[in-house]
Amino acid sequence: MAARPVDLRSPSGGPGPDGTRRNILEIATDEFANKGFSGARVDDIAARTNTSKRMIYYYFGDKERLFAEVLEEAYSRIRQIEASLELDQIEPESALRALVGFTFDYQNANERFIRLVMIENIHNGVHLDRSRRIEELNFSAITTLRDIYRRGRAAGAFRDGIDEVDLHMSISALCFFNVSNRATFSRIFKREMATADALARRREIVIDTIMRYVKSLHHGNGRPTMVE
Repeated sequence: MAARPVDLRSPSGGPGPDGTRRNILEIATDEFANKGFSGARVDDIAARTNTSKRMIYYYFGDKERLFAEVLEEAYSRIRQIEASLELDQIEPESALRALVGFTFDYQNANERFIRLVMIENIHNGVHLDRSRRIEELNFSAITTLRDIYRRGRAAGAFRDGIDEVDLHMSISALCFFNVSNRATFSRIFKREMATADALARRREIVIDTIMRYVKSLHHGNGRPTMVE
């Protein structure tokens, strides 16, 4: 069973109070991603939305809380799509390949997400300290990997001794770099990284790297397999 195609784009707001709130978050996401936390201004966000600066403060309290909720929304979106992949219905090796491929595709389709994470790291994660949801939102990423890894070990496909948080970090790092360092890497090494061919090639390299990392050397016919 293969993972279903998913819409990797971020949703936009609609009419009504919930739509107004989502509209503010969507515009704020764009402003923060393009200008950073310090450069983004609530006045500019209000000017681009269908509401007022006063209503932004009514919904979010202050600029810091607005940015924290932008981060929450960014993480919530990727975790919601991950859950929709129904990876628990797929055999473990295919499930891990699908998860890594999805992570790569999502991050390359949502450069704003990468920018927001980079900005929050510049600020040492202080805004996430204000979040009441961020740990809960990201807990599912580890439980999903834990289930895939457990099933892979039981099937003899994955080796012992892998920590799920380390595995998540490795997947994130390999996918993240292709977006976060695209400009500098492309200019230094004169290599285009955003074409369809370049993305497809890098995607397979990332998937292959992770699969080789988790693979059991005794998977298949009861004999050690050679790692090429």
